[in-house]
Amino acid sequence: MEEIEVRPTRDRLLAMFRETASEVVEKDFGFVMESTGISDLMIDSLGMLEIIGTLERRLSIQIPDESLSGLEKVKDLITVVEGRLGEP
Repeated sequence: MEEIEVRPTRDRLLAMFRETASEVVEKDFGFVMESTGISDLMIDSLGMLEIIGTLERRLSIQIPDESLSGLEKVKDLITVVEGRLGEP
C-alpha cells in the first residue's frame, strides 16, 4: 500500500510562517494574516531570507530566488510555497 503524504493546508503554512518569523526576528507575529503586507512586518531582507530558508528546510522544498521577487503580501509567499510542495 502506498503511503499518502499530507500537504499542509494554507492555514498550517500561515501558522508555520508566523512561528518561523517569530523565532527568526524574536518578535511576536501571531497577528499576521494572509492579507498582511510583507513590508508592514518590518523584517529586513536578511531576516526574510532566513525565514524562507527555514521554511524550505521544514517543508523539504527549494524556492528559486526568481519566485520571491515582487512578493507583496504574506499570501503571495504562501502561494509560492504551496506551489513548490509536491514538486521534485
